[in-house]
Amino acid sequence: MSLLDTLNNTNVRGDAETAAMFFQRELESVKAQSYDVLRAPLRAFDLIPTDSTAGAGAESVVYEQYDMTGIAKIIGDYADDLPRSDVKGKEFIAKVKSLGASFGYSLQEIRNAQLAGKPLEARKANAAVRSIREAINRIAFYGDDDFGLQGWLTNPNLPAVTVPADGESSGTTFASKSPSQIVRDMNAVVNSIIERTNGAEQPDTLVLPIEQYTLIASTNADTGTDTTILQYFIQNNPFVDTVEWSNELKASERAKYIASDQYSGDIMIAYRRDPDAITLELPVVFEQLPEQERGLEFVVPAHSRVAGTLIYYPLSQAVGEGI
Repeated sequence: MSLLDTLNNTNVRGDAETAAMFFQRELESVKAQSYDVLRAPLRAFDLIPTDSTAGAGAESVVYEQYDMTGIAKIIGDYADDLPRSDVKGKEFIAKVKSLGASFGYSLQEIRNAQLAGKPLEARKANAAVRSIREAINRIAFYGDDDFGLQGWLTNPNLPAVTVPADGESSGTTFASKSPSQIVRDMNAVVNSIIERTNGAEQPDTLVLPIEQYTLIASTNADTGTDTTILQYFIQNNPFVDTVEWSNELKASERAKYIASDQYSGDIMIAYRRDPDAITLELPVVFEQLPEQERGLEFVVPAHSRVAGTLIYYPLSQAVGEGI
């Protein structure tokens, strides 16, 4: 049989078509597996409410903020100078950017899996999904200056509270303080929101770096008691009912991604975990596009759309720095 006859042989072409069909069926299984295995602590997805209502075609996310003005006063029976009340509004625009990744299998890998009767290796798909989720997590916390995306920790409008020193070594970190001083610092950050807004904002969540979280979760609040600092704080603070941890609050982590950090040292954040107050804008959370045949490989593009973290009420949050 000549080379030309071999290339035109329908059985050979049929093998390639069969492998392609096998790959398409397997891809459905790989896609399902790629979602099932995502358990890594990318904390943005747990701590920030996500919003995808903008839709896949959105190039920007626009929101408006209104404030009421005017003060009534006592007037006479024939008064004609009534104080004017009004509503003032501001418009905010957040750009939407695309994130992309891909994974692929060679024709031989597909045939090998087909021959062995085993499913395709899902780790490649998992790696693509993981890379996109890591990028989203990074943008959610730190934003992206190059593309104009706002992050949670780069928002310039969040009020900051510098925790006081311990009184002996002038240290402000939790490691240098007594349990009562740590509880004082946590309460101070939470109470600053209440006081600043006259009770209009009431935080329900406090987030600490994992080192500080582990400290309060494993240290007793006082001698002779089994109650930890964490338990004592939640039991006695009238507003916060959840304390979480996030490595992204560490100074060393922020330094990797924020060129000009507005905070010093490790930080904690008290906030109202409510989509009316803060959202991570993901017009497209994750999508796996149809496979593309490129030479002897089938490549699967993966895609997401993100607009960063939007904080609609900055006074609903407070940052405690130097812990």
